[in-house]
Amino acid sequence: MNELSIFILIIVFLIVCSAFFSSSETALTAVSEARINELVNKGNKKAKLIEKILKNRDKMIGTILIGNNFVNIIASVYATSFAIKYFTDIPLIIITIILTIILVIFAEMIPKTYALKNADEIALIVSPLINLIIIIFTPLTFLTEKFSKLITGPDYASEEAKTEELKGMIRLHAGKETRAIERGKIMSSMIDIEDVNIEEVMTHRGVVTMIDINLSAANIYKIVGESPYTRIPVFSGTQDNIIGILHAKELFRFLQRNNFKDTKSFDLKNILIDPYFAPETTPILDQLEIFRGRKEHFAIVVNEYGDFRGIVTLEDILEEIVGEIDDETDINVEGVKSQPDGSLIIDGSVTIRDLNRSLAWDLPDENYNTIAGLVVFETKTIPNPGQEFRLFGIKIRILQKDKNFLSKLRLWKEQEK
Repeated sequence: MNELSIFILIIVFLIVCSAFFSSSETALTAVSEARINELVNKGNKKAKLIEKILKNRDKMIGTILIGNNFVNIIASVYATSFAIKYFTDIPLIIITIILTIILVIFAEMIPKTYALKNADEIALIVSPLINLIIIIFTPLTFLTEKFSKLITGPDYASEEAKTEELKGMIRLHAGKETRAIERGKIMSSMIDIEDVNIEEVMTHRGVVTMIDINLSAANIYKIVGESPYTRIPVFSGTQDNIIGILHAKELFRFLQRNNFKDTKSFDLKNILIDPYFAPETTPILDQLEIFRGRKEHFAIVVNEYGDFRGIVTLEDILEEIVGEIDDETDINVEGVKSQPDGSLIIDGSVTIRDLNRSLAWDLPDENYNTIAGLVVFETKTIPNPGQEFRLFGIKIRILQKDKNFLSKLRLWKEQEK
């Protein structure tokens, strides 16, 4: 075998090694972690090896880059020295260009393209050898990692950035069909749900139907009959003093026992259900577990001083996850009326979350819960009827104020320029 044949074999071997490192890097970074996790659960040893490798991505990528560059440098040096010795009549720049083109095509483009299309399969094939190379190169990668972090600083990937990336992946893979989009929304809601308290999903006291214990039987029947809800808080004296919950079913049973005629013996206290109070800061996932444990799905929400803030139901929590659950008594968004000119007349007690969910808006709700709260907080005033503001791409006009509460507002969504 002559020297040219040996040269070609060595160059081909080095290109194959470079292609191996290139395809390994692409496959291991593009591998489906969900599928690998499924294979791990089935006892696949190579999948377990991939899971181990991916736990330290920086080390894996560092090892592959070192190996790939090492091979490419050897190939370049060897080819250059061989060309200087045997191809003196060909300019060195021509040989360098030819070798570079060969490396780019056969050691980078083709292997990476193939590995990207078959990431899972390639990752399973290369994982044992890559793991061995990682072990061998550990001292070198340790030094390079330390030096790299000294120059660039530690990598702090914020939780917010990770969350946004995950949401982006969900939207990317959800598809464009209506059902797929809805599934994507549910998955995105599940990501955010840990940070949501019941205060953010409750029905505020301003729009809660309530019954005064001192009302006459006729008035109580009227309120229950006109209310779309089956559970109504009952108070004595002030609305902060809730003494029980009236269930429409219990009232119906009482009337049935009395043949729907004798109401003189009616005593509301005898059919009230003991109220369950929940702090407004309770995470909705915790509240969901409490509802399951207590076999209830209705709670009175109070603040740290014990003041009545609103009510929260099991349906409120489920709607936060899966979106609106309409039944025969539901209104799209209670307190919101569309106008012919495209504007909306909105009660000040309507929550930001309800508006965002039903109108696909993106109003912030970190510092307030209602649309009235948004105006007061952002303007740092309690405006008077007739005043107008532009906040977050929404034109807002104050229509009505009861004492210091902005009870009625008109909103226009401004066109994006």
